[in-house]
Amino acid sequence: MSVSGSLNGAVRRVPAWPLYLLGAAWMAWQFWLALTGQGKYGVEPINVLEREYGLDALILLVAGLAITPLRTWAGVNLIKFRRAVGLLAFFYVLAHFLVFALLDVQTLGRVVTEVVKRPYVTVGFIAFVGLIPLALTSNNWSIRRMGPVRWRRLHKLVYPAALLGALHYIWLVKGWPLEPFLYMGGIIVLLALRLKWSRIRAFATICGRSAGAS
Repeated sequence: MSVSGSLNGAVRRVPAWPLYLLGAAWMAWQFWLALTGQGKYGVEPINVLEREYGLDALILLVAGLAITPLRTWAGVNLIKFRRAVGLLAFFYVLAHFLVFALLDVQTLGRVVTEVVKRPYVTVGFIAFVGLIPLALTSNNWSIRRMGPVRWRRLHKLVYPAALLGALHYIWLVKGWPLEPFLYMGGIIVLLALRLKWSRIRAFATICGRSAGAS
Protein backbone atom coordinates (compact mmCIF):
# COMPACT_ATOMS: atom_id res chain seq x y z
CA MET A 1 0.00 0.00 0.00
CA SER A 2 1.21 3.53 -0.79
CA VAL A 3 2.13 6.05 1.92
CA SER A 4 -1.00 8.10 1.16
CA GLY A 5 -3.13 4.94 1.30
CA SER A 6 -1.69 4.03 4.71
CA LEU A 7 -2.28 7.56 5.98
CA ASN A 8 -5.84 7.59 4.70
CA GLY A 9 -6.48 4.23 6.35
CA ALA A 10 -5.19 5.56 9.69
CA VAL A 11 -7.13 8.84 9.36
CA ARG A 12 -10.41 7.01 8.76
CA ARG A 13 -10.22 5.68 12.33
CA VAL A 14 -9.67 9.14 13.87
CA PRO A 15 -12.82 11.17 14.67
CA ALA A 16 -12.91 14.91 14.02
CA TRP A 17 -14.64 15.98 17.24
CA PRO A 18 -11.50 15.88 19.48
CA LEU A 19 -10.14 18.79 17.41
CA TYR A 20 -12.82 21.03 18.94
CA LEU A 21 -11.76 20.02 22.45
CA LEU A 22 -8.07 20.53 21.68
CA GLY A 23 -8.77 23.93 20.11
CA ALA A 24 -10.90 25.07 23.06
CA ALA A 25 -8.38 23.75 25.59
CA TRP A 26 -5.48 25.56 23.88
CA MET A 27 -7.46 28.79 23.76
CA ALA A 28 -8.38 28.51 27.45
CA TRP A 29 -4.77 27.65 28.38
CA GLN A 30 -3.44 30.76 26.66
CA PHE A 31 -6.09 32.87 28.39
CA TRP A 32 -5.03 31.42 31.76
CA LEU A 33 -1.34 32.18 31.05
CA ALA A 34 -2.27 35.75 30.16
CA LEU A 35 -4.49 36.11 33.22
CA THR A 36 -1.71 34.94 35.53
CA GLY A 37 1.08 36.72 33.62
CA GLN A 38 3.21 33.63 33.01
CA GLY A 39 5.99 33.26 30.45
CA LYS A 40 5.76 35.58 27.47
CA TYR A 41 2.55 36.97 28.95
CA GLY A 42 4.49 38.63 31.76
CA VAL A 43 4.68 41.95 29.91
CA GLU A 44 1.62 43.37 28.15
CA PRO A 45 -0.47 40.18 28.50
CA ILE A 46 -3.48 41.58 26.64
CA ASN A 47 -1.40 42.56 23.63
CA VAL A 48 0.38 39.18 23.57
CA LEU A 49 -2.90 37.26 23.94
CA GLU A 50 -4.48 39.28 21.13
CA ARG A 51 -1.56 38.48 18.83
CA GLU A 52 -1.39 34.80 19.80
CA TYR A 53 -5.10 34.26 19.06
CA GLY A 54 -4.68 36.03 15.73
CA LEU A 55 -1.64 33.96 14.80
CA ASP A 56 -3.38 30.72 15.76
CA ALA A 57 -6.32 31.74 13.58
CA LEU A 58 -4.00 32.34 10.62
CA ILE A 59 -2.29 28.97 11.14
CA LEU A 60 -5.68 27.24 11.16
CA LEU A 61 -6.74 29.09 8.00
CA VAL A 62 -3.57 27.90 6.26
CA ALA A 63 -4.18 24.35 7.53
CA GLY A 64 -7.75 24.45 6.21
CA LEU A 65 -6.61 25.72 2.80
CA ALA A 66 -3.99 22.93 2.62
CA ILE A 67 -6.53 20.11 2.92
CA THR A 68 -7.84 20.20 -0.67
CA PRO A 69 -4.39 20.49 -2.36
CA LEU A 70 -3.15 17.64 -0.16
CA ARG A 71 -5.92 15.42 -1.50
CA THR A 72 -5.47 16.59 -5.09
CA TRP A 73 -1.70 16.51 -5.33
CA ALA A 74 -0.65 13.95 -2.69
CA GLY A 75 -3.71 11.72 -2.37
CA VAL A 76 -3.95 12.37 1.39
CA ASN A 77 -7.60 12.76 2.34
CA LEU A 78 -8.18 14.96 5.41
CA ILE A 79 -11.53 16.33 4.26
CA LYS A 80 -13.31 15.01 7.36
CA PHE A 81 -11.32 17.48 9.48
CA ARG A 82 -11.92 20.54 7.28
CA ARG A 83 -15.09 21.74 9.00
CA ALA A 84 -13.52 21.48 12.46
CA VAL A 85 -10.37 23.29 11.31
CA GLY A 86 -12.42 26.02 9.63
CA LEU A 87 -14.70 26.57 12.61
CA LEU A 88 -11.74 26.66 14.99
CA ALA A 89 -10.10 29.27 12.74
CA PHE A 90 -13.25 31.39 13.02
CA PHE A 91 -13.45 31.04 16.80
CA TYR A 92 -9.81 32.08 17.13
CA VAL A 93 -10.48 35.10 14.93
CA LEU A 94 -13.50 35.87 17.12
CA ALA A 95 -11.38 35.53 20.27
CA HIS A 96 -8.72 37.77 18.68
CA PHE A 97 -11.39 40.40 18.00
CA LEU A 98 -12.98 40.11 21.46
CA VAL A 99 -9.63 40.59 23.20
CA PHE A 100 -9.07 43.66 21.02
CA ALA A 101 -12.56 45.07 21.61
CA LEU A 102 -13.22 44.16 25.26
CA LEU A 103 -9.78 44.12 26.86
CA ASP A 104 -7.68 46.40 24.67
CA VAL A 105 -9.72 49.37 23.42
CA GLN A 106 -12.72 48.54 25.72
CA THR A 107 -15.38 50.81 24.20
CA LEU A 108 -17.55 50.44 21.09
CA GLY A 109 -16.68 53.98 20.04
CA ARG A 110 -12.96 53.22 20.05
CA VAL A 111 -13.54 49.96 18.19
CA VAL A 112 -15.28 51.90 15.41
CA THR A 113 -12.56 54.55 15.46
CA GLU A 114 -9.78 51.96 15.19
CA VAL A 115 -11.55 50.13 12.35
CA VAL A 116 -12.10 53.37 10.41
CA LYS A 117 -8.78 55.12 11.04
CA ARG A 118 -6.25 52.28 11.04
CA PRO A 119 -6.00 50.48 7.67
CA TYR A 120 -4.50 47.30 9.12
CA VAL A 121 -7.42 47.07 11.57
CA THR A 122 -9.86 47.69 8.70
CA VAL A 123 -8.34 44.84 6.70
CA GLY A 124 -8.47 42.47 9.65
CA PHE A 125 -12.05 43.44 10.44
CA ILE A 126 -13.15 42.79 6.84
CA ALA A 127 -11.53 39.34 7.02
CA PHE A 128 -13.39 38.66 10.28
CA VAL A 129 -16.74 39.76 8.81
CA GLY A 130 -16.11 37.63 5.71
CA LEU A 131 -15.73 34.53 7.87
CA ILE A 132 -19.02 35.00 9.76
CA PRO A 133 -21.34 33.59 7.03
CA LEU A 134 -18.98 30.66 6.60
CA ALA A 135 -19.13 29.81 10.30
CA LEU A 136 -22.93 30.18 10.36
CA THR A 137 -23.35 27.80 7.39
CA SER A 138 -20.78 25.19 8.39
CA ASN A 139 -23.42 22.56 9.08
CA ASN A 140 -25.28 19.87 7.15
CA TRP A 141 -28.61 21.73 7.40
CA SER A 142 -27.20 24.76 5.55
CA ILE A 143 -25.71 22.56 2.83
CA ARG A 144 -29.13 20.96 2.26
CA ARG A 145 -30.94 24.33 2.29
CA MET A 146 -28.47 26.12 0.00
CA GLY A 147 -27.52 23.22 -2.21
CA PRO A 148 -23.91 22.06 -2.61
CA VAL A 149 -23.08 24.41 -5.51
CA ARG A 150 -24.24 27.62 -3.80
CA TRP A 151 -22.73 26.46 -0.52
CA ARG A 152 -19.32 25.87 -2.14
CA ARG A 153 -19.46 29.26 -3.86
CA LEU A 154 -20.19 30.98 -0.55
CA HIS A 155 -17.37 29.18 1.21
CA LYS A 156 -14.87 30.44 -1.35
CA LEU A 157 -15.01 33.62 0.73
CA VAL A 158 -12.33 31.95 2.81
CA TYR A 159 -9.82 32.72 0.02
CA PRO A 160 -9.99 36.54 0.28
CA ALA A 161 -10.44 36.28 4.05
CA ALA A 162 -7.17 34.34 4.38
CA LEU A 163 -5.33 36.79 2.12
CA LEU A 164 -6.67 39.74 4.12
CA GLY A 165 -5.72 38.00 7.36
CA ALA A 166 -2.14 37.58 6.15
CA LEU A 167 -2.08 41.19 4.95
CA HIS A 168 -3.37 42.29 8.39
CA TYR A 169 -0.43 40.42 9.98
CA ILE A 170 2.14 41.95 7.61
CA TRP A 171 0.73 45.42 8.21
CA LEU A 172 0.60 44.93 11.97
CA VAL A 173 4.22 43.98 12.61
CA LYS A 174 6.99 46.53 12.68
CA GLY A 175 10.00 46.18 10.40
CA TRP A 176 10.35 43.34 7.92
CA PRO A 177 10.25 40.05 9.84
CA LEU A 178 10.09 36.96 7.63
CA GLU A 179 7.23 35.12 9.34
CA PRO A 180 4.23 37.20 8.11
CA PHE A 181 5.51 37.00 4.53
CA LEU A 182 5.86 33.22 4.83
CA TYR A 183 2.17 32.99 5.75
CA MET A 184 1.20 35.22 2.83
CA GLY A 185 3.41 33.21 0.46
CA GLY A 186 1.97 29.92 1.74
CA ILE A 187 -1.59 31.13 1.23
CA ILE A 188 -0.84 32.34 -2.31
CA VAL A 189 0.75 28.98 -3.18
CA LEU A 190 -2.19 27.04 -1.71
CA LEU A 191 -4.64 29.16 -3.70
CA ALA A 192 -2.57 28.79 -6.88
CA LEU A 193 -2.68 24.99 -6.48
CA ARG A 194 -6.46 25.23 -6.80
CA LEU A 195 -6.27 26.74 -10.27
CA LYS A 196 -7.25 24.54 -13.19
CA TRP A 197 -3.81 24.54 -14.78
CA SER A 198 -4.86 22.30 -17.70
CA ARG A 199 -7.57 24.81 -18.66
CA ILE A 200 -5.15 27.72 -18.28
CA ARG A 201 -2.60 26.00 -20.55
CA ALA A 202 -5.31 25.24 -23.11
CA PHE A 203 -6.49 28.87 -23.00
CA ALA A 204 -2.91 30.13 -23.37
CA THR A 205 -2.37 27.79 -26.34
CA ILE A 206 -5.53 29.09 -28.05
CA CYS A 207 -4.47 32.69 -27.41
CA GLY A 208 -0.99 31.94 -28.80
CA ARG A 209 -2.42 30.38 -31.97
CA SER A 210 -4.80 33.31 -32.44
CA ALA A 211 -1.94 35.78 -32.06
CA GLY A 212 0.19 33.78 -34.54
CA ALA A 213 -2.63 33.62 -37.08
CA SER A 214 -3.17 37.37 -36.94
